[in-house]
Amino acid sequence: MDANRIKNLIEHGLPGAVVDVRGDDGVHFEATVVTDAFAGKLPLARHRMVYATLGDLMGGAIHALALKTLTPAERAAQGG
Repeated sequence: MDANRIKNLIEHGLPGAVVDVRGDDGVHFEATVVTDAFAGKLPLARHRMVYATLGDLMGGAIHALALKTLTPAERAAQGG
């Protein structure tokens, strides 16, 4: 598994999302996902939306995925 494949899967599952995925060991990854689809949703719901884009890879080929989920407004407020 590589970071680029995870990025593509998330972008496909959440059209319009801006996604950055990092991970050097092939099983542990960190992702930042920014999309309007997160508006009004609690962090757990946002994480579930991302996990849904990855399906059975979670817990299998992807051992761990640390997520930072933001709306574009939240990212702008953080200076990003």
